[in-house]
Amino acid sequence: MFRAGSFVADHLSPVAPEQVQPNGVDLTVDAILEPTERGRIGRDGKRIADREPIDADPDAGAYVLPAGGYIARYGERIRIPEGHVGFVYPRSSLMRNGCMLHTAVWDAGYEGRGEGLLVAHQDVEIEPGARIAQLVFAEADHDGTYDGSYQGERLD
Repeated sequence: MFRAGSFVADHLSPVAPEQVQPNGVDLTVDAILEPTERGRIGRDGKRIADREPIDADPDAGAYVLPAGGYIARYGERIRIPEGHVGFVYPRSSLMRNGCMLHTAVWDAGYEGRGEGLLVAHQDVEIEPGARIAQLVFAEADHDGTYDGSYQGERLD
């Protein structure tokens, strides 16, 4: 069973009232980055590609993104409670502007400021702090909790 937006909101910060939806909480853009080299995923580890932050265009007041792939960092600190799994979905306005947001399963016990793969199929402008995704929680059985390399990311 999926949990109500008010329950999800209790596990994020900061959260403005307009971010809380009936079935989840909208996530905002804190930064957009562009990969600058090739990463690697091997059998015994990984190397995440270096990324460069993209500055918002001062005239547009937004990130001006040509078609391509980017990393969107979320502005909210997220904690996935025990007994739950988190899923992030793109907001429909993102898709209606020719963009898609790809994410992975967020395991119970994860805490940090996550990110997703933003794919712009055409040029787009996204304002800093804009709501681009929605986080939902589903109740789930699990064996242990998350203790991987992304635990505690960007919490300083």
